[in-house]
Amino acid sequence: MNEIAQSEAEQVINELMKLHPKGYDMTLGRMRRLLEVLGNPQDRLPPMIHVAGTNGKGSVSAFSRALLEAGGHAVHVHTSPHLVNWHERYRIGKRGGPGALVDDALLADALRRVAEANAGQPITVFEILTAAGFLLFSEIPADAVIIEVGMGGRLDCTNVVDRPAVSVIMPISFDHQAYLGDRVELIAAEKAGIMKKGHPVVIGHQEFEAAEEVLVATAERLGCPLSVYGQDFSAHEEFGRLIYQDEFGLADLPLPRLPGRHQLANAAAAIRAVRAAGFAVTEAMMEQAMTGVEWPGRLQRLTEGTLIPLAPKGSEIWVDGGHNPGAGEVIAEAMAAFEEKQPRPLYLVTGMLNTKDPIGYFRAFTDIAECVFCVPIRGSDAGLDPVVLANAAYDAGLVAEPHSTVADALKEISARQLDGDVPPRILIGGSLYLAGNVLADNGTPPK
Repeated sequence: MNEIAQSEAEQVINELMKLHPKGYDMTLGRMRRLLEVLGNPQDRLPPMIHVAGTNGKGSVSAFSRALLEAGGHAVHVHTSPHLVNWHERYRIGKRGGPGALVDDALLADALRRVAEANAGQPITVFEILTAAGFLLFSEIPADAVIIEVGMGGRLDCTNVVDRPAVSVIMPISFDHQAYLGDRVELIAAEKAGIMKKGHPVVIGHQEFEAAEEVLVATAERLGCPLSVYGQDFSAHEEFGRLIYQDEFGLADLPLPRLPGRHQLANAAAAIRAVRAAGFAVTEAMMEQAMTGVEWPGRLQRLTEGTLIPLAPKGSEIWVDGGHNPGAGEVIAEAMAAFEEKQPRPLYLVTGMLNTKDPIGYFRAFTDIAECVFCVPIRGSDAGLDPVVLANAAYDAGLVAEPHSTVADALKEISARQLDGDVPPRILIGGSLYLAGNVLADNGTPPK
């Protein structure tokens, strides 16, 4: 285990997890009670960009941070879950330069203060972690704060800020149906719960018309200044460039550093959100953000580390934490685009949680993947058994087999490689937990 994983903050969190239940409890009463004791730090935040959605929340948060930092702004960011270390959830802004992950002693102190304020009353660890973020961000000066919803929106414990600078709703798909409903209209209604009366709303690209209709109707009912992707702003690729357009004009930009066609729409939503939040956005800021944006574990290519030598020499190895059918579709589309540019056999190394829809995820890869190597996940009690996962892949029309570790799967791919074979493209994914496992094992944790 690396040094930061044994840190003071990690020890505090481990103790809290012994005292309080894991998982979600979708009410806001406990959170509001705790924040009241803390002096309501959520009311003393810098202008907030609040981001909800099934997919794309992290990417639009990363683009928004990159844009604001390109303008010299200090930006605090709270995202979840983390990949390797708890500290990844809290990025502390710095004026005139990029922010950094929270200092360990600072995080440990905030967590202790929140736990003391809670005084042993019923609460979830996620609520404590979120309250610690509000406390940190209220005490350290910054120009903006970006807060990513944990799950849903209406009853998510981040939804306690009454005056966001902008609420952003990214693509809505099927996930967490047990909590949010089994129809996109119901899921959209829960996500729309972060909208606040009279405050700006940006709606990112939506695959489902029914979801967009619910979001637009909610924003209009609340009198929110509204920007909708495809109507008020848009992005497309032209001659290897990103063309962004809104009523302020057209910007000819480099393609985003984050790969995949879906990142064009994510970048566009971020530009619009930062503008809607009241910040000036210049073309120079956009250019710098497109080339400098980082978001680990989302179509991240591994080029060095301890796992690389286990794969066939010359392999392309990608890691992505997407874990639902909608994510599977956009990742598969990205893999297909890579195939058009440089043909290689595609192998999947996949681990998933038992709360997800593996068949829906795998169906996106039916026509492009050679084989699925199913592996367990460390760090979650909800990981699917690799045999069960392999059966799901088979039901989706894929050849699949179970393996005990990612390393074993990579070794098996190497063993099948014959002299003269084109080195494969390997996608390791299906869960953010698995992405975190891989980055830790590879010695390349997020920074």
